Amino acid sequence: MPLTARLLALLVAVTWGLNFVAIHASLQQFPPLLCAAVRFAVIAVPVVLLVPRPRGVPVRWLLAYGAGFGVAQFVFLYTAMAVGMPAGLASLVLQSSAPFTVVLAGLLLAERLSGRQVAGVVVAVAGLAGIAVSRAGLGGAATLLPVVLTLLGGLGWAFGNLASRLAWRDRVAAGEPPTAGESLRLVLWVSVVPPLPLALASLLLEGPARITAAFTGLGSRTGLLALAGLAFTVLVATLVGQVVWSALMARHPSSSVAPFSMLVPVVGLLAARVLLGEATPWREVALGAVVVAGVLLGASRPRPAAPTAPAPTAPAPEPAPPATIKEVAHASRTQLP
Repeated sequence: MPLTARLLALLVAVTWGLNFVAIHASLQQFPPLLCAAVRFAVIAVPVVLLVPRPRGVPVRWLLAYGAGFGVAQFVFLYTAMAVGMPAGLASLVLQSSAPFTVVLAGLLLAERLSGRQVAGVVVAVAGLAGIAVSRAGLGGAATLLPVVLTLLGGLGWAFGNLASRLAWRDRVAAGEPPTAGESLRLVLWVSVVPPLPLALASLLLEGPARITAAFTGLGSRTGLLALAGLAFTVLVATLVGQVVWSALMARHPSSSVAPFSMLVPVVGLLAARVLLGEATPWREVALGAVVVAGVLLGASRPRPAAPTAPAPTAPAPEPAPPATIKEVAHASRTQLP
C-alpha cells in the first residue's frame, strides 16, 4: 500500500484502540445496557432516514448480524467493563472474535480449515486461557468474571461475522459481489437492530430509576466526559473509522489492510495506561502478544511454492484432421453437466 493508505489504516487502528477508553468514560455515567442502547440509537435514526437499505440482503441475516455484532457483543462487553474489566485488557481479549469466527465457520458453514488456521486458533486460545488464569490468580472469581463476559462478547461478534458472510451469499453466488459502498451500508444498517432490544433490556434489568439518574446527571464532570465518550464512539470510531476502513479494504488487498487491526489492542493497552492509569501485568501483556500472534498466524496466507523447472515434454503429435460439424456437436453435448 502507498504511505497515505498505511497512515489512514494506522489512524483507524488508533481510533479503535482509543474507543475502549471512551467506552470506559461513558460507563461512568450510564449503566451498560442503556449505554449500548444510546450508542446505537444515535446512529440508527439518521441511518433509517438517509441511508438506503443494502440491496439483496435478506432481512433474516440483517437481524442475525445485528443480534450478534450489535446486541450480544456489546451487552457482554459493556457489562464486563462495568463490573471491572480494564479497558486495555478488554481491547485485547475481544480479539477472541477471530479464532471464534474460524471455528464457527468450520462447524456451522462447513468451511474447510487449513493447518495454519488450526494452529493459529490453538495459539490464540492458549494465550486467552493464560490471561484468564492470570486474572483468576489476581482476584479469583471477581476478576475472572469480566474476562469470561468479554470472551462471550467476542463470541457474539463471531456470530455476527458469520451472519455478515451469509448476508451476501446469494449475491456472491449470482456473480454480483457487494461493492464497498454496499458493504458500508450493511454495517450502518446493523445499527438499526440493537436499540430497541437493548432499551427494553435496560428498562427491565437496570430499572427506570437508574435510567433517570443517568440522564439527570449529564451536567456534571462525569456526565460531560460520558457524553464526550459517546460522541467519540459514534462519530469517530464508528462512522469515520468504518468509512475509512471500508474504503481501504475496497482499494487494497485485504491481506495488506487487515493486519493493521492487530494494533488496536496495542493502542488500547497504551491508552488505558496513560489516560486511565491502568497497570496491566507484564505476563498478561506477553500473553496478549501470544493471542495477537495466533490471530495473525490464522489470518496469514502461506507463501506460494517456488516454481520448479518444467519437465521435458514429448514431441508434439501429428495434428489430427479437422473434426466434422457432427463430431463437434456430439462432443459439446457429452461435456454438459
